[in-house]
Parts: sequence; C-alpha cells; structure tokens
Amino acid sequence: MSVLVRAADLLAGPRPVLLDVRWALGDPHGRERYRTGHLPGAVFVDLDTELAAPASAAEGRHPLPALADLQAAARRWGIRSGDAVVAYDATGGLAAARAWWLLRWGGLADVRLLDGGLGAWVAAGGELETGDVVPEPGDVVLTGGGMPTLTADEAAALPASGGVLLDARAPERYRGEVEPVDPRAGHVPGAVSAPTAANLAPDGTFRADLAGRFAALGVRPGTRVAVYCGSGVTAAHEVAALAEAGIEAALWPGSWSQWSADPSRPAATGPDPG
Repeated sequence: MSVLVRAADLLAGPRPVLLDVRWALGDPHGRERYRTGHLPGAVFVDLDTELAAPASAAEGRHPLPALADLQAAARRWGIRSGDAVVAYDATGGLAAARAWWLLRWGGLADVRLLDGGLGAWVAAGGELETGDVVPEPGDVVLTGGGMPTLTADEAAALPASGGVLLDARAPERYRGEVEPVDPRAGHVPGAVSAPTAANLAPDGTFRADLAGRFAALGVRPGTRVAVYCGSGVTAAHEVAALAEAGIEAALWPGSWSQWSADPSRPAATGPDPG
C-alpha cells in the first residue's frame, strides 16, 4: 500500500480517521494551531505525550511509547478495528510521519500520510473547521512488531557490515557545527548525511524522484538500511520516504539524543561519514 494519499483523492473518497499532528521542535503551540483550522473531523494528536514515552538519557528524547499506551491513545482518537487512518501536519509530514510509523509499528496496515499536509488540502479546495474534535472511543487492538527497529549497538555496527545508516538531521548538525538540543555535536561514525528536508519538493509534497535520491546515497531495494535523527521523529519521515521508494528501512528510536548522552560512544564530525 502506498504511504501517501493525495488531497484530491482524500476529498473525493470515503473519509478515514484523520489525525492532526501539529508539532515542531521548540514550538509548544500545536494544539492552538489545530484549533484555529484543521481538516473536518480531524483529531489533534500530541506528539510529546501521545507519540512518545517520557524522555531519558538512556532512551532518548522521544522513546517509543509502550504498546498499551499507544493503543489507549489510538482508541481516544476514535480508531476502530478495520479503519483507514490518514495523518497530516503543516510541515510536509515531518511530525505526522511519527504517527504513521507508530501505528504501522503497532500493527495497522491502512495508515497513510496526506501528501503536502494542510497546505495541499486547502490548495485542493478542502474546507477547514475550528475548535476541538472529540470522537467516540475506538476499539482498535494493536499487536506490535509491524515495523523494524534497531538498537544503538545495532545501528553502530550497520555500516561496517555492509549496510547503510542514514542521519536524517540537518547537515550542520551532522557535521557537528551546531547542536541546539542534545548533549554533544557530531554524528555516529559511518553514518551518511541524508537530511529529511530533502525528501520534499518546494510545495511540501514528497519528491517524485525519491528512488534516485536514495540511490545516490548508496541505498537501493535490498540494501540493509536504518535511519536516525535527533530523537526518532523526523527519522520516521525518512522511513516513510524510503517506503514510498520501495525500500524497507529500520528506525533507531533513541537516535542521536540517546547516543550523545553516553560519553563512551564516539562522535564523528565533518561532512564525511568518518
């Protein structure tokens, strides 16, 4: 099943459960933005509290939630067994992809991202509504294990074993020139810089040439590949882009926030994998 759904197709087809994941690092006003205008019927999803467990040095800034907690949240969002789900945001899917990935990880098959998000919906003639949506509770059952993950040790070993470890953060963070959030700057030795923002066209939709983008980074169908970012959020967007290109990738949930909190782990700097 395609990762993406176009706004025109969403307008024309049966309405799935809609999840609004308005979130950005350092911006606590996602719910307020949702209330000022969202897709009709869309439920607000709080990334920090519903799509992650509490932060810790051992697990990172956005650890995976317990499966039971994710199931409880999905039921609050009104998801019932057999429902189709579409997640979106106003930033090209950079936050919504976390909901897409988690629900797929939880075992749901029919979960997609609205390509281009809120802007694409408005551009296609879709109306917005204001205020909160509180749906009837759902009954969905999540079984887990639907998407591959790997640990910090497995991520560290991947490049030397012939796989590709992609670093989805901004290039300056990969190079170690700046580190606005985590304990140390740099990247995991052997990781390849693959900024998540480069998955998108200027209008916020996914690029049409994703397969070529990843091939240039050494990733093709059949390549063993994993992705990390700062805390496992935008890495989910890269996993979605890879899936759209026909490539299965594992997510490292702890990502750089977990790695950099451990002083025994090395950090490479500069533009090369190291």
